[in-house]
Amino acid sequence: MTPDELWDEVVGQEAAVQQLRAAVGSPVHAYLLSGPEGSGRRAAARAFAAELLSAGEGDEERERTATLVASGTHPSLFTFEREGASLSVEQADAIVGRAALAPPVGTRQVILVEDFHLAGDAAAKLLKVIEEPPSTTFFVLVAEELPPELATIASRCVRVEFTAVPASAIAARLVADGVDREVAEVVSVASGGSIARARLLVRDPAVEERRAAWYGAPDRLDGSGNAVATVVDELLELVEGVLEPLSEQQAEEEERFLAQFEAAGMDVPRGQRAALEARHKREARKVRTDELRAGLAVLVSRYRDALAAGGSAEDFVEVAGSVQELCDALTFNPNARLALEALFVDLPRPRG
Repeated sequence: MTPDELWDEVVGQEAAVQQLRAAVGSPVHAYLLSGPEGSGRRAAARAFAAELLSAGEGDEERERTATLVASGTHPSLFTFEREGASLSVEQADAIVGRAALAPPVGTRQVILVEDFHLAGDAAAKLLKVIEEPPSTTFFVLVAEELPPELATIASRCVRVEFTAVPASAIAARLVADGVDREVAEVVSVASGGSIARARLLVRDPAVEERRAAWYGAPDRLDGSGNAVATVVDELLELVEGVLEPLSEQQAEEEERFLAQFEAAGMDVPRGQRAALEARHKREARKVRTDELRAGLAVLVSRYRDALAAGGSAEDFVEVAGSVQELCDALTFNPNARLALEALFVDLPRPRG
């Protein structure tokens, strides 16, 4: 894999990509990539990290660096992701400690912090090291938004803004990749603006089945707890189904990962293997959450269509508000079954 191929994973963000690629020649100490979920900011962070870590390398080494960064196994790329509702103080201490050390390989190390908008109490501990890290350390912070408490840290970083990606841009990229146009258009709507999710859904034959199940769910409710439990169980089973193509995709990636060490006659470093497995688990959690959000968006569309057909505006507003609350709560990994049951118990029957 080459750095250019990593940049290709960022769709519809030409200005942000241009800004980051222009920065590679003379990078500063910290960058803050912010934008909505699905906008490609994480993919851009990986591509930028690969560029920073491969500076001065020949073509073959640049490809190896990009491949390791893509798999999350480069020894000098350190990714920190919150383990709970927010980044913990203990994780902040680990980030500070890592930043002070020399890069394990090469002359640079990149510290990538995801969901930085949920830094919480850890932000204060990170200010000084983000403001003045060692010359060999570069921070890449990824955030969905910038709450007021992060204003000081944000002012110490180069800001790179990402916007929502239109479905048409995702569909166009899929068609360019050889995907049937009709399939591309269906998948792009369900992708949430993410080309990675879109490519996953292309491999999933049950996309339309899941959409139909979420759309029709309110019509199956009769006010009983039994109906709610049945519908929720079926929807969650369909959500788990999207992990099958992900597992196939991850197995292919693991095979390529192992092959590069086999070709070089080397044993796989234990730490790099563990890093790949940890990233795969994070991906599975994210895919599950993304699928829940996509399903909930379809649910709201059922009430929007009912409103357009002369239904209740009050019902639409109520459902949209409740769904938004649940989508916000998904950030903190609640019990999905209980959360959905609580939502469905109060769903009105669509009128119109």
